[in-house]
Amino acid sequence: MRNTTKLKQVLLKYDLAISMEEESLLKITLVDKITGSLIHFEHSSYSNLLSKCYSYFLKQLKNEEIPGKKLK
Repeated sequence: MRNTTKLKQVLLKYDLAISMEEESLLKITLVDKITGSLIHFEHSSYSNLLSKCYSYFLKQLKNEEIPGKKLK
C-alpha cells in the first residue's frame, strides 16, 4: 500500500502533527478527532513511521468494532 493511501486512511480518524528532532528523527503525533487522546511515534524513516501509524489505526478500528471482546 502506498504511503499516501495509508496517510489518507489515518487522517479519517486522527489529526496529525509531524516534526523532526535532532539527527533526522521524525516524530508524528496522532490526535483522536473524537476523544482528543494523543499517541506519539518516532522513527528515522518516513515510510516506517507511516506504517506504524497505519498499524495503530487498524488496531484501534478493530478494537472499536468488537466492544467488550478481549483480544488474546
